[in-house]
Amino acid sequence: MFTLFLLGNIASGKSYAARYLERAGGLRIDLDQMAKDLYQPGSAVVAELADCFGWDILDETGGVVTARLASRAFADDEQTAKLNGIVHPVLVERLADRLLPYGCCVATQPNVPFAVVEVSAPASFLDAFSLADEVATVWAPLDVRRGRAIARGMAPDDFERRAALQPSDEQLKAWSSIVFDNAAADGRLEAALDEWLACHGFDRAGETDD
Repeated sequence: MFTLFLLGNIASGKSYAARYLERAGGLRIDLDQMAKDLYQPGSAVVAELADCFGWDILDETGGVVTARLASRAFADDEQTAKLNGIVHPVLVERLADRLLPYGCCVATQPNVPFAVVEVSAPASFLDAFSLADEVATVWAPLDVRRGRAIARGMAPDDFERRAALQPSDEQLKAWSSIVFDNAAADGRLEAALDEWLACHGFDRAGETDD
C-alpha cells in the first residue's frame, strides 16, 4: 500500500488535506490522535509522562489531561524534546503495526490503495520516514495561518508560542518531495490534491487504475 506522510505547521490545512484524501478512498492516520490514545489510563507511557511533567497532569481516572500536558511540554524546546522522546518511539512502533496488515495481508484487509499519515512533529519523527513512499507538505504563510488559528478561537500568544516550536517552512519543504499550496481558499489545494491522486492512479472512489 502506498503511504504518504503529510506535513504542515499549525493552521496550514494539513488535516483538511488529509480528510480530503480520505474521502478519495485513502486510509487516514492522525498521529496526534494516535498519541492521545497513549494518554489513556493504563497506557505504557502515562507513568513516564507523569514522572517527567508532574503527576498532576493526570485526571482522577489516571489518564493524561492533554491541556495540562501541553502547557508544560510546549513551554520550550527542551520540554518538547522530552515529550517527543517518551511518546514518539511508541508512536513509530504503533504506526508500523497499523500499516503492516494493509501491506502484507491483502486477502484479509479492505481494498485500501493508499494511506495518508498526518505528521505534526516531523523533526522528532524522521526515523519513521522510511515507512513513507512519499512526503508532502501543506503550506500557507505565517500571517495566513495566524489569522486562521485566531478565527478558530486560539489565543494569539498561544499561536505564537506553538508556531515558534515548529519547523520552518524551508525545513518542511526540504523534507518533502511535493508542496501543496494552501495560501488561499481558492480551490488550488483541492486541485493539487486531485492532480496528486490522478498522477498516482487513484480515482476519486479510491480505486487504482489498471
